[in-house]
Amino acid sequence: MLLNDIISGKVVDTVYIIAEIGQNHQGCVETAKKMIWEAKKAGCHCVKFQKSDLPAKFTRSALNREYITDHAWGKTYGEHKEYLEFSKDQYLQLQAYCEELSVDFTASAMDERSLEFLADLNVPFIKIGSGDANNFPLLKKAASWDFPLVISTGMQTMQTVERIVQTMRESGKQDYALMHCVSSYPTAPEDCSLQFISVFKRHFPNVVIGYSGHELGVVVSQAAVLLGARIVERHFTLDKSQKGSDHRCSLEPHELNALTVAIANFKLSALSLSPKEIFQELNGGRELEAALQDVEYKTILPCELPCRSKLGKSIVAARSLKKGNRLQLSDMAIKVSEPSGLTAEAYLDIVGKELADNIGEDEPIRGSNIIN
Repeated sequence: MLLNDIISGKVVDTVYIIAEIGQNHQGCVETAKKMIWEAKKAGCHCVKFQKSDLPAKFTRSALNREYITDHAWGKTYGEHKEYLEFSKDQYLQLQAYCEELSVDFTASAMDERSLEFLADLNVPFIKIGSGDANNFPLLKKAASWDFPLVISTGMQTMQTVERIVQTMRESGKQDYALMHCVSSYPTAPEDCSLQFISVFKRHFPNVVIGYSGHELGVVVSQAAVLLGARIVERHFTLDKSQKGSDHRCSLEPHELNALTVAIANFKLSALSLSPKEIFQELNGGRELEAALQDVEYKTILPCELPCRSKLGKSIVAARSLKKGNRLQLSDMAIKVSEPSGLTAEAYLDIVGKELADNIGEDEPIRGSNIIN
């Protein structure tokens, strides 16, 4: 498989292109098949969906909240998400269709049950999205299995990215890639921070670096490749005007094709071009200049805060817990919670800590609930 060759370093002059269908299929298998066909025709190597086990990913309060928006497919957020989820039989249909077309088929695992689901489907690799990049129990479980991982790093700090790499190292995991990503939809050029690709390449020389982009157009993604990204993922849609919040920052078929053709025409090597050389190669412009501006230490950008607030994972009670209980791993779960609690990366830090309050099952564990 091409992705294996890229991750192993056997191939340095080829880019693996993923069309992120996500849930832009509107809950319709036939639409998903049409999208797979169009992505293959546009020159992509892989189509990717998003798999969630809703009770494992979200707390009851998050699922039950009223969801009033033009993009809603249900009265509550849970009904909305359920409408867009495919069953195992539907996934098998789509997987078989991809095999007919000779295009790779996979999905993001949004929780541990979904990770097991995708492993059972024997997909060629599993994506860990930005929302779970600080979910270290999920990362450790994924790293223990024998399939490649592609891990996005949106709305995370450099410290968290370093911890991801450490977790992979401690697990003996070598077949994985890190994706530079900014979790803003769409991402403004000045927030794209493309030079973090170069920062990642310097800090993690033995790890393949990719780019998961949410900007409008394709020139920024082209620049990412010239900086050294060897995996490129872009959201894909048949029509940007469709109902759904991801369509606007997705590429339509003609745009996706323009991106794959441009990448195929690049003369790539192990050496990356400088920002100045990239600017000249792609005929510049303010958009590109903004995306290639110098960057400092990786932090969570202001533009990412809405997504982190909506989809960032929190530590919640796995069962009802009494005041005075000293937290054990089995007492906790990591989910999207409303309201939010301690962020997922604090999971191991609070083991053994005493609770100052009673906490109900599926309720968030906050700093104020912990006796230090």
